[in-house]
Amino acid sequence: MDSLKNQQLSASYEAFVLNFKRPSGTSRGVLTQKKGWKLTLTNTEGIIGLGECSVIPGLSPDYLSDEQYEAQLKLVCQNPLRFIEDKVLLLDFPSILCGLESAFFDLQNGGKGIYFDSGKKEHGFRIPINGLIWMGDESFMQDQIEEKLAAGFSCIKLKVGAINFQQELKLLEGIRSRFDASKITLRVDANGAFHPDEALRKLEELSKLEIHSIEQPIKAGFRKEMSDLCAKTPLPIALDEELIGVNLRNEKIELLDTIRPQYIILKPSLHGGFSGSKEWIELADERKIPWWITSALESNIGLNAIAQFTATFNPSLPQGLGTGGLYETNFDAPLEIENGFLRYQSAV
Repeated sequence: MDSLKNQQLSASYEAFVLNFKRPSGTSRGVLTQKKGWKLTLTNTEGIIGLGECSVIPGLSPDYLSDEQYEAQLKLVCQNPLRFIEDKVLLLDFPSILCGLESAFFDLQNGGKGIYFDSGKKEHGFRIPINGLIWMGDESFMQDQIEEKLAAGFSCIKLKVGAINFQQELKLLEGIRSRFDASKITLRVDANGAFHPDEALRKLEELSKLEIHSIEQPIKAGFRKEMSDLCAKTPLPIALDEELIGVNLRNEKIELLDTIRPQYIILKPSLHGGFSGSKEWIELADERKIPWWITSALESNIGLNAIAQFTATFNPSLPQGLGTGGLYETNFDAPLEIENGFLRYQSAV
């Protein structure tokens, strides 16, 4: 940062829309398009750094409307160094902070799409990832399961809470009857779908299938109920939405010490950019709470930066990366999915 403090930086943003290859069901409805914003920083030598500001309407805490969001982007672009030097100013805008940090790191590294040291590795890197099964009817989800298994994934993640719970159990039982836990790791994500009164019973049923973990079984904000559930659960619980909007260090400490989850899941676009995510990781490591990193429907611009960030930790747990292939068209990036890994081919 010191090398750029005395430089004049200009900044601009541009909206873009990506079309899904097929409608994708989430806990917040079915998505057919995904909007994002490219954020660019340019120095006096004409070097350009590129970042992505990615939001999920209804989930991202910093997005209410395009007008509101672009007003904040415009403010950042008027004096980007101010926000780079004082990231507290963007605590309530994690997706913008994520895009700004990305653009700044890219600029520092010569505008070559290199965000972290991992992006400079001569032979690139590979990150183990889970294969995500999107919400839908039973046959649609079954088709996806077969696709992921055929593609070589050894970790499969299913969204639960969208269809009848017994049908979801049946899908999981179908996988487990063919592959034991030493062959296929199963994760589930409830996105807060379970009522606190029924959550423990459902977790007990899931645990019979040797589920690796369940993400956010009950809605965020019910800390006592979540703490009780984490203490009694027969299978590990991972916090996700629970972390959104918890931005100050002391607030993060209080949450981790109160709930004591078995895992946490980090999305830089939702959890404080790269600096905020790194702080979560440091606090989790201190408490011996494992974690993994997940993308949040970013284009290949954001996915590239998040993948490079993730690779700096040399993760052994499968990560939740690899959403770039969801779209009909995308931006160029040296990323591909290969036998359950996200592979980065070094650009230098």
